[in-house]
Amino acid sequence: MNLVTPDAGLLFWMVVIFGIVFFLLAKFGFPIITGSVEKRNAKIEKSLRDADELEKRMAEWKQEQDRMMAQTRKEQSAILREASEERSRIISEAMTEAREKSEKMISETKVQIAAEKESALRDIRKEVALLSVQVAEKVLRREMESDPARSAFVDKMVEEASQASLKS
Repeated sequence: MNLVTPDAGLLFWMVVIFGIVFFLLAKFGFPIITGSVEKRNAKIEKSLRDADELEKRMAEWKQEQDRMMAQTRKEQSAILREASEERSRIISEAMTEAREKSEKMISETKVQIAAEKESALRDIRKEVALLSVQVAEKVLRREMESDPARSAFVDKMVEEASQASLKS
């Protein structure tokens, strides 16, 4: 029995055994193997489809995220712009109100100063009038000490009073 150059009988039994093994494998083994390969292939294809779908969803989510970020930036800039406008408006209103208050205070102060000035002038005039009357009284007393001067003064006053009544 030489294995390198087999006999016809050995070759026959080898072919028969190979046929039996092949038949058993074809009947029982290959369907299981091909079934598991097909299942694996289907699982791989399903995983690829799921991965593609997930990739599409991720792209959609990315677009949605980009859109939301752009919208958020717009809203942020709008809010900042509104806040800036509101700040400017408040500052403007405060400046206007302060200006109005200061002008009102200045006008009130001017009125008060004018009133105090008028009051001071009245007081000064009153004092001057009193001093004038006192000086005139002293002058008249001195001049009226003599009898002839007194009668000349009374005559002069009567004459001025009569002329004043004639003019009116």
